[in-house]
Amino acid sequence: MTSIIELTSKNLRCDIAPDLGGAISGLWLGEIPVLRSTKGSLLRSVRDAGCYPLVPFSNRISNATLKWNGTQHPLIKNNGSEPHAIHGVGWQRPWTVLEQDPQFALLSYEHKADRHWPFAFDTSQAFKLSEDGLEISLSLTNQSKQLQPAGLGWHPYFVKRDSSHIAFKAGGLWDMNEDKLPTCRKFTKGLNVKCVALDIDNCFDGWLDDVHLFDGTLDIRLSSNLSRLVVFTNSQKDFIAIEPVSHVNNATNLKNTHDVDLGLVALQPGETLSAHIYIKVQRA
Repeated sequence: MTSIIELTSKNLRCDIAPDLGGAISGLWLGEIPVLRSTKGSLLRSVRDAGCYPLVPFSNRISNATLKWNGTQHPLIKNNGSEPHAIHGVGWQRPWTVLEQDPQFALLSYEHKADRHWPFAFDTSQAFKLSEDGLEISLSLTNQSKQLQPAGLGWHPYFVKRDSSHIAFKAGGLWDMNEDKLPTCRKFTKGLNVKCVALDIDNCFDGWLDDVHLFDGTLDIRLSSNLSRLVVFTNSQKDFIAIEPVSHVNNATNLKNTHDVDLGLVALQPGETLSAHIYIKVQRA
């Protein structure tokens, strides 16, 4: 049986499933779901969770082949029939609980080099619940003896209601091909649109200020120290994924073909990369 951590504050409740990828199974304001939410004891798959960590990379690595430092590393295709490696390894591994109290939890995962990711690393994820929001931090330390590519992020699925509206500022948008890989960067001012008919699966860079997601029920603001954002939804989805990330999709394999900053970090042995997000919630 999956172990569950329940964090509670005056207004919010957050269920965390350490065994299922260190994922958030649900986040509620009272009884109103903020994220796509399942009571922790009922969650069976991390793919149905409200949010999960992206470590040591975000989104896809094309054809499950990591090109790094002059070497090609074959990776495991970890998402059904899709030909790419996706979202790192943390979301598919159990995490260990290091600390917890009614408003705080600290989880960790230690990765040994394997066919899913050829570099060793330690990662930790901390959750802090307050009266009006949830703060999450994530860090990765290179435990290998060589330079390691590194990226961080989160994959939160926010509830999409009939009147949901998303607004944020950005500087660039990456077009995607049929294989769900980025092709070229275009100028954009961001988004300021209703979500109900929105059809999008793109990475934005130059993300500025908060993401504002609001409807007649909730008013949500998402902030982070990260400057890139993947947004995914379509008219068939009852959620909108708003994903703060440190790098552009497929950044390891794009780095030699685009003269722009893709956000990929090269970590020296023992060096650490960190990130945080804050989800602020109130009734509309």
